[in-house]
Amino acid sequence: GTLKAPGTSNWGIRKIFIFNPIYFIGKGMFWGNLIGIGLCLIQQHFQIITLSQESYYVSTVPIYFNWLYIIMLNIGTLVVCSLSMLIPSYIITNISPIKAIRFN
Repeated sequence: GTLKAPGTSNWGIRKIFIFNPIYFIGKGMFWGNLIGIGLCLIQQHFQIITLSQESYYVSTVPIYFNWLYIIMLNIGTLVVCSLSMLIPSYIITNISPIKAIRFN
């Protein structure tokens, strides 16, 4: 309501509620991938996490990278999160400025 009262267009409001979350999701995905893939690479090369020989057939936790899976997971996550912001943006643009600003 406070954005619509001065005359912000519906598209301007939708941009706020769609593109800002996409920016933060992308930033979180970047840091998450950096930390997660970094830890996996450390495990793959240095075998830091070991397993007991009595319970398992391998001595360390094996790591397998399929870069296509990682890329597709990231794209899917970004698409689903972006689409989930569309419905609230449409609902928000239908709010009347008078109803949103009025105090009861």
